[in-house]
Amino acid sequence: MIKCTMTIQDVSAATMYDVIHDGPYRSTWDSTMIESYDIARLSANADFGYYAWACPSPLKNRDVVTLRSWQVTDEDYLIVNFSVKHPKYPPRNGLVRAISILTGYLIKPTGPNSCSFTYLSQADPKGSLPKWVVNKASQILAPKVMKSVHKAGQDYPKWKAENVPDEKPWLFPVQNNLPMMDPLELSLQRADSLENVDESSTVENGENGENVDSS
Repeated sequence: MIKCTMTIQDVSAATMYDVIHDGPYRSTWDSTMIESYDIARLSANADFGYYAWACPSPLKNRDVVTLRSWQVTDEDYLIVNFSVKHPKYPPRNGLVRAISILTGYLIKPTGPNSCSFTYLSQADPKGSLPKWVVNKASQILAPKVMKSVHKAGQDYPKWKAENVPDEKPWLFPVQNNLPMMDPLELSLQRADSLENVDESSTVENGENGENVDSS
């Protein structure tokens, strides 16, 4: 499990919340994203979607299919997701289907233009990777992701002003054009039901943490 908390002094909680939700904007700042799209909605504050991302060579790229829900209160903004499966979205060739056991964002206002931003993720990347590789990658990548998200928050108001500024379906459900889906079509994705792709041979000297290509 990874937990990172960042104090942001120059972006409001509402803006950071919009950044996490805004799919078209993500393609401008998430350099690891291969493909991402929302598939269907289950309610006014829950949807089902797909995300694939690039992993450092020589590891295989990953993807997830998740159920996401969100809530806004007077005190905070919350977004959480976990992996699900659907017969129309099975694991794809060339990608390792990873598991989000629980991933989420908690954003708390600390002022009119500042906030506390917390990212929590408990995930199984699948593949036969040594635990030290997973842990080291998490320790390196998580802070980089947080910095990227902060920069995305700083740049978002200008971008959004130029890209359908009034369209925010995560705040205004009437704007959501996704088809409705029966939750019974989904089931919990369990890690033990997915194939473990053996990637251990791509990492040498695992016990010492040497010779890992992180380019």
